[in-house]
Amino acid sequence: MAVKTKQKKSTSAKKSSKSKFSKDTYIKWYKDMLLIRKFEEKTGQLYIQQKFGGFCHLYIGQEAIVVGTASACEPGDKHMTAYRDHGHPIALGTDPRVLMAELFGRKTGCSKGKGGSMHFFDKEKNFMGGHGIVGAQIAMGAGVAFAEKYNETNNVAFVSMGDGAVRQGALHETFNMAMMWKLPVVFIIENNNYAMGTSVQRTTNVTDLSKIGLSYDMPSKVVNGMIPEDVHNAIEEASKRARNDGGPTLLDIRTYRYKGHSMSDPQKYRSKEEVSEWIDQDPILHVLNIIKENKWLSDKEIDDIAAWVKKEVDESVKFAEESPYPDAEELYEDVYVQKDYPYIKEY
Repeated sequence: MAVKTKQKKSTSAKKSSKSKFSKDTYIKWYKDMLLIRKFEEKTGQLYIQQKFGGFCHLYIGQEAIVVGTASACEPGDKHMTAYRDHGHPIALGTDPRVLMAELFGRKTGCSKGKGGSMHFFDKEKNFMGGHGIVGAQIAMGAGVAFAEKYNETNNVAFVSMGDGAVRQGALHETFNMAMMWKLPVVFIIENNNYAMGTSVQRTTNVTDLSKIGLSYDMPSKVVNGMIPEDVHNAIEEASKRARNDGGPTLLDIRTYRYKGHSMSDPQKYRSKEEVSEWIDQDPILHVLNIIKENKWLSDKEIDDIAAWVKKEVDESVKFAEESPYPDAEELYEDVYVQKDYPYIKEY
């Protein structure tokens, strides 16, 4: 029997102060979210056509989280997430061509064709990977934050997880150490209501997941994840605290995935009405409406952005299809680090 989540939705009617966010910021948010959306829609089509295999988890509906985070962070900050990882590197500036090539298992992919959908990686953009083991990135992200603090870089680590991953015991061990050592890390729960097909209310009597941080005196808050302004503000506040040696922050960012948990998910656990209610809060439409209200772009310019996005996605597919597969001997490469690890200092 399908169980409908009781988690309260945030309204998209609220708008942040227009004086803080510029025309350029809104346009960038719109372009990046539209690129993520269309990349994911094309990915879903290609997966159905069996152009590539493995697991595949789409980010459709959650785009405001990554663009709001990207606009509020600094260039040296580190990012990592779980296996729903296509949107993060795009928001950070990774070329979608190498991402599509990775999906196709090609040598030109961001992980040399060895990672696939769940293991995107881009060192140049400080995207420390998508991770397939549920909750594993929580502890690893704190380790990255420890390295940043140890090396006195003033960088922050952003660690994203789903609402299902918060049930892993490693979260509590990590939260305890992160607060003890005041690590510069922001823990982001991309709370899309469902851990695979299990609603938040069926896993806990405390549906406000931000309260998990209270046991560790970790500053925590609920954020509307359908509005990039709210995400940006929350990330900016948490980043400032981390850079000033204030330690971690936990953000319960409420969002929604319009598609299933993965491409094999029939989605029988939620109603069409529920999905429709959340689609009405589409973050892309929210930003586009503000752009139109302020007359920042003409209809032609909006059409030009859509054409540019389509071209980018089409070219990424062409690039992937024309790229070679890895050579057989590549299987034994990149298994061990072959040079001094840059984070380790001499005593």
